[in-house]
Amino acid sequence: MRDRLGEHAGPEKGDLTGPNPVDRGKYGSKIHLITERSGLPISVGISGANLHDSQALIPLVKGIPPIRSRRGRRRRKPGKLHADKGYDYSHLRRWLRERGITHRIARKGVESSQRLGRHRWTVERTMAWLAGCRRLHRRYERKADHFLAFTSIACTLICYRRLTK
Repeated sequence: MRDRLGEHAGPEKGDLTGPNPVDRGKYGSKIHLITERSGLPISVGISGANLHDSQALIPLVKGIPPIRSRRGRRRRKPGKLHADKGYDYSHLRRWLRERGITHRIARKGVESSQRLGRHRWTVERTMAWLAGCRRLHRRYERKADHFLAFTSIACTLICYRRLTK
């Protein structure tokens, strides 16, 4: 059965989608992203729109590939991690501390987000670059693997454009 807009009303919404709490319950996906200081994407993931941001932090940090350094071994973890108030949970702070990652997470009700905005704008800019890709702005793919692949291609294009300047 189709609804009045011609979209499927059945269970064929696709993998890793969920009702968006701020968009009248429409099904959608979120893109989670870790970038380096200048805004190049390091780790990317997707989830349903109803998943809280804090639940995606641990898989993203674990998904950071080995980074080649000038001297010594390859680095597998960032030195410092900046995050907004959505990640302000004691178990995440503890998990980051156990791995030797210095965290800078704004605290709910204590700190304003403006001080953290000095570092956070690079992530927001990268998210705006990803939103400029038509395939990612509106999810056309039903399979989550295909959507993640297009997201990875867009991240590769961002890195290519930044590094060729």
